[in-house]
Order: sequence, then structure tokens, then C-alpha cells
Amino acid sequence: MCVRSERTLTDLGNTVPGMLFLIHAEDKPDSVELRMVTRPTHLEYMAPFDIRVGGPLVNENGDMAGSCLIIEAEDLAAAQSFAENDPYNKAGLFERVSITEFKAITWPGND
Repeated sequence: MCVRSERTLTDLGNTVPGMLFLIHAEDKPDSVELRMVTRPTHLEYMAPFDIRVGGPLVNENGDMAGSCLIIEAEDLAAAQSFAENDPYNKAGLFERVSITEFKAITWPGND
């Protein structure tokens, strides 16, 4: 399950409370309107989850063209479920989505 956690990264040597995953999603061509219509539902969906960092990818024209997130989840299956249930994904916004385990070596606030 991917849920909000009270825990934080305490050791940069990969000792984390859960596993971290990088989700990289590319929008289908000419889908800015679909992204904007779906955005409020997407943001509402994201609120209760432990998103370490996230935001839109931007193309050469300055338009939003995808998403990049680092999330904490119990395992790959939980990260996949999270991505599959994202309103952007359910609306058919993404051309492709990749999910990769991420190991934090440096992290903002962990000096």
C-alpha cells in the first residue's frame, strides 16, 4: 500500500521506511486540454499519498507533457497500483509509464 508516512529518510545509505519509486509518465501528443481538465481530480488523488517530490514534465514549448514523481510504497506492486489508479492514467492521458525503484543518495534536508 502506498500511503502517507510520518517517517522520513534518516540515513542516506538507503535505509528508508519503505521503498522509493520513480514514476515517469509521458503524455500522449496534443493532450494538454485533457491534462488540464483532469488536473483537479489528479491533485485530489495525490493528496493522501507519500509523494516525496513530483511535478509535470515540460516540453520545448513550455507545455506540460508528462509527470515525474518519487513516491514511497511498500513494494513495486503498490507503486504500480498507485500509478494505475491515478486519474490521469484512467483518463487515458499517458502514452507510456515507467516505474523504477529509486535509491536516495542525497535528499533535501538531510545534510
